[in-house]
Amino acid sequence: MNFFVELKEGLAIAWDAIRANKLRSVLTTLGIVIGIVTVTLMATAIDGMNRAFRKSISVIGADMLYVNRTAWLTHTEVEWLKSQKRREITLEQANAVAKEMTLARAVAPVVGMNQSVIYKTRSSSSVQIMGSTDQFLNTSGFSLGEGRFMTAAEADGGRPVCIIGLDVATNLFINESPLGKKIKVGPRSMEVIGVLAKQGSFMGMQSLDNEVIIPIQQLLIGYWRNPDFQIQVKVAQLDQLDEAREELRGVMRKIRRVAPGDEDDFAINQQEQFITMFNRVAGTIAGVGLLITGLSLFVGGIGIMNIMFVSVAERTREIGVRKAIGAKRRTILLQFLIEAATICLLGGLVGLVIAWLFTFLLARALPVHLSLSVVGLALLVALITGVASGFFPAWRAARMDPVDALRNE
Repeated sequence: MNFFVELKEGLAIAWDAIRANKLRSVLTTLGIVIGIVTVTLMATAIDGMNRAFRKSISVIGADMLYVNRTAWLTHTEVEWLKSQKRREITLEQANAVAKEMTLARAVAPVVGMNQSVIYKTRSSSSVQIMGSTDQFLNTSGFSLGEGRFMTAAEADGGRPVCIIGLDVATNLFINESPLGKKIKVGPRSMEVIGVLAKQGSFMGMQSLDNEVIIPIQQLLIGYWRNPDFQIQVKVAQLDQLDEAREELRGVMRKIRRVAPGDEDDFAINQQEQFITMFNRVAGTIAGVGLLITGLSLFVGGIGIMNIMFVSVAERTREIGVRKAIGAKRRTILLQFLIEAATICLLGGLVGLVIAWLFTFLLARALPVHLSLSVVGLALLVALITGVASGFFPAWRAARMDPVDALRNE
């Protein structure tokens, strides 16, 4: 018999069997429904977490290197305490890096602090004030929504100008353009020359729109005379990142007069550190989710297997008749495998509907959506569970002796 004819016949028999035992079929699929809901929600949550992380981490930039006194991520408290004793990074060191780096497209010294910002009777508290140079627009990856960025002359001369984030502009200015207006940043007055486009947040914690960028000399004169700088280095070519990192390390050791053989008294940070940490955490979450999902599907699979054994026992005479008139073992095996797979696929479809409803509600608070890849994964898992659960009952049915099966009452 042609395989496709057997498949069509198996589907018809499976559907008739399911319709004949509606309540049993519904109860049987409950375990699979729970398992598929778990699979779908877990995969959707991990996918949403990955997308949110990639969007957030893109702010750092794959072609960026950041020189700090301490590493962003330290493994032990001893390492952290040791790094706190290092010398501060100065503006002179940042300027020297800009002069000596040959593999850098842009270099910007950056230092930040919190201040309140006031315009007339409106104010915004705990605003991140960033002091930098004209190169910060290149190294930060920020873009302008209105106006312009500071020039090199304004940065070096410490002119009282500033560029504000979208949140600051929204909070302070209602129905009027911020450009050309004077705002008070802490104790000093600044002219707004630009407004940043919407930037979002970094890893869901720090808003990048609640910022004011001012010339570095203005910050040194009016706010903080001896800060600890971060040096942002944008690499000229992404494929030269490793070479640029080694060049930057050599330049920093030379500038800070680190003796040969001594360890670095600074840290070069980059996007890869957060990606490695995230992958480790995401892997742990996925492992726990896989365990929970596996247990749910195992329970559902056991239920399918038990019901299929019952189905085989109830239809022993039918199996004997079919084999007596020439049905092959393969045909009987395929019939019961299709029945088990169909039950699981129906349970998978019901589980997907429930998972979609949950995802629809979660999407209001989290960046999640039910993608086609997750739907395909859920249906594939349901199909595999059905085939695996129904194999032994189907194998038992296929190996029945037709004479013994016909004698069954």
